Amino acid sequence: MSITLSTPFELNGLQLRNRIVMPPMCQYSAENNNGQPTDWHDVHYVSRAVGGAGLIVIEMTDIEPDGRISEQCLGLWSDVQIPAFARMIERMKRHGAKVGIQIAHAGRKSNCAQVPVSSSDVAFSPAYKQPRALSTDETKRMVELFRDAVARAVQAGVDTVQLHGAHGYLIHQFHSPSINKRTDEYGSDDPTRFGVEIIQAARSVLPSHIPLQMRVSAVDYGEGGYDLAYGIELCRKYQSAGVELLDISTGGGVATSPVMLDVYPGYQLPMARAVKEATGLPVIAVGLLDEPKLALAAVANGDCDLVAVGRGMLRDPYWALHAEQATGSEAKPPKPYLRGY
Repeated sequence: MSITLSTPFELNGLQLRNRIVMPPMCQYSAENNNGQPTDWHDVHYVSRAVGGAGLIVIEMTDIEPDGRISEQCLGLWSDVQIPAFARMIERMKRHGAKVGIQIAHAGRKSNCAQVPVSSSDVAFSPAYKQPRALSTDETKRMVELFRDAVARAVQAGVDTVQLHGAHGYLIHQFHSPSINKRTDEYGSDDPTRFGVEIIQAARSVLPSHIPLQMRVSAVDYGEGGYDLAYGIELCRKYQSAGVELLDISTGGGVATSPVMLDVYPGYQLPMARAVKEATGLPVIAVGLLDEPKLALAAVANGDCDLVAVGRGMLRDPYWALHAEQATGSEAKPPKPYLRGY
């Protein structure tokens, strides 16, 4: 059977109406420094569910206040935050989308922490604050904070959870050799240990029908960073620990890098395909896939199982419906919109 953008997708208990994913994109719109979704988030996410996305992954949601990029970022560090997420998630699911959430910690890329933390005491760039290295005990505590945030996401009603191990955030800051200069069990012994323990902790609170995703930078373009072979080994280790779906991106180790690929539509598809073939896991591909025929080719050719379209969905809440229509599939809009199709 040929795969199209409209082909349903199933992974354990997760059943998607199509192959189209709205990836996590920070809105910087939480109010009052409380980390809770607002009316803006509700309109933003629910409109994309109405617009036909199969899976919507809520933006980077942090495990503690100092783990945020900004004071306007979302968080799940308190049970008080659960109801606001639950209301929004229920409305998204009512319109046929399945809902994930990205659980994360910004580490040294936090702009709101007085003193950011990281695997080592190396700043992201001169424009960022100097971080301090987490102690071994603090690192173990951070694993527990990830676990607790995942448990709250489950209470809020998500269908899947994504851990953010890409783009230079805290998990990336541990598994990248260009950043992690530690000499304890989370460094030279095994830089993937932090990520592995977070995965295991997340799995301990996730029901079996809720798949665990991880976003990974398959290539770290930073000076002294890692190549695709190393990225594949990261993915294999995280797979063994309990990850069932990989969201493959690249970069994030340093603010600027002389070692950078040309950026063009679909430029990250070869990395997604390589990881898929090496691990056998289903893969989400990202990276300028806004053109519907390119998105179709990515899934039809087997480069990936799902396509994530970020900027395209920022411009067009109904990108999924329009892309299905543009590639020859039958768009299935909500009943009130049928006359428009």
